[in-house]
Amino acid sequence: MSTQRPLIALTKRASPTHLQHRPRTWQPHRTFATPVTPGTVVAPPVTQNNTSSKGPTAMVFMNMGGPASVDEVSGFLSRLFADADLIPLGPLQNYLGPLISRRRTPKIKKQYSDIGGGSPIRKWSEYQAEEMCKILDKTNPETAPHKPYVAFRYANPLTEEMYGRLLEDGFGKGRGGRAVAFTQYPQYSCSTTGSSLNELWKWRQRLESPKRNENSSAAEAEGSINWSVIDRWPTHSGLIDAFAQNITAALETYPAEVRDSVVLVYSAHSLPMSVVNRGDPYPAEVAATVWAVQQKLGFKNAYRLSWQSQVGPSAWLGAQTSDTVNNFVKKGQKDLVLIPIAFTSDHIETLFEIDQEVIHEANELGAEGRVRRAESLNGSPTFINALASIASAHLSNNEVCSRQMGLRCPGCKNERCLASKKFFMGQGVQDNAALTL
Repeated sequence: MSTQRPLIALTKRASPTHLQHRPRTWQPHRTFATPVTPGTVVAPPVTQNNTSSKGPTAMVFMNMGGPASVDEVSGFLSRLFADADLIPLGPLQNYLGPLISRRRTPKIKKQYSDIGGGSPIRKWSEYQAEEMCKILDKTNPETAPHKPYVAFRYANPLTEEMYGRLLEDGFGKGRGGRAVAFTQYPQYSCSTTGSSLNELWKWRQRLESPKRNENSSAAEAEGSINWSVIDRWPTHSGLIDAFAQNITAALETYPAEVRDSVVLVYSAHSLPMSVVNRGDPYPAEVAATVWAVQQKLGFKNAYRLSWQSQVGPSAWLGAQTSDTVNNFVKKGQKDLVLIPIAFTSDHIETLFEIDQEVIHEANELGAEGRVRRAESLNGSPTFINALASIASAHLSNNEVCSRQMGLRCPGCKNERCLASKKFFMGQGVQDNAALTL
């Protein structure tokens, strides 16, 4: 299984207008903290220094993460199956989650051993964040220095560890400062970005909320961290360019005479149908990414969107990637390029599930090595520049989040989700427009 103006279109002609949302803008003077008692000396905020007028700025990459070693697999799975936002197991979550985790641990340990002993997602996330911040220091000196952080939902560094580092590094606790929660899921889902934001909100409440920290001074309450969120970016032009470049490189490995007949199979992490039927926006946003990439490529190749990484007996969004590839091969369509369209770096879903399961099964059916995978984004300079472009626009425009973030799923009954959205959206205003929560 698997951190601008939101949803910038590639061109005016190509832009899906129903996916464009004006961002909520930052209101620096609005506060929801406890009023400061007259005469109290408030500590100077961390944003006031000799480097810039608004910096430093914490840039926090959020993702699900992955175990860096085989020894971390058990803890990773325990957290993953305990998260009802990602894998809803109903009222028996606290019983079924640990049970499924224990049963799957030996199998998943073997898979991580087969890809080198651990997930590379932390390495790539830290590299991407660091390189992006170097660019931001040049393009956005008014919010420099930009400090990179990584917050994983199920693996180290966990969200609480990241938040502790923020406080140690001089943010919050009466010193203020701005932090940007930058999801590394380009397409929004309540089960991924939503879950990460819920976790971030939880630790903010535990560590900085005046109601949860009765011993904190008025100055500390007033000077808590100001958060904004980059919550989705499925059709950003730089993201589309990065995908298109990797797909083109994969297509060039085929003989010229068959290149245009190669079918592109886009693969994204699936969702339980209970989440989809609740109204989660993820399937539509993944489809928007696929369409934009196809448009960039000129629709030279036929394509399909499939879904991978289903877990358990409940119904999940399909068609499954493995079934899609196998069915194509059985029908004689052996030239296929698999594209991980919802992942921003390599991890178990690409290195094992696609490379060692899906492609291996295809070869056993007679694909003869003609089913291949486009490289993941990883250290792509085009992709890192895209991250910097998204973050630069977000900072320059004083954005708080996208307008879309305020719209709950029609069937959502999660009160923690509601509280989290209210908190992050309450950090600013958007043209005095009403919110639909």
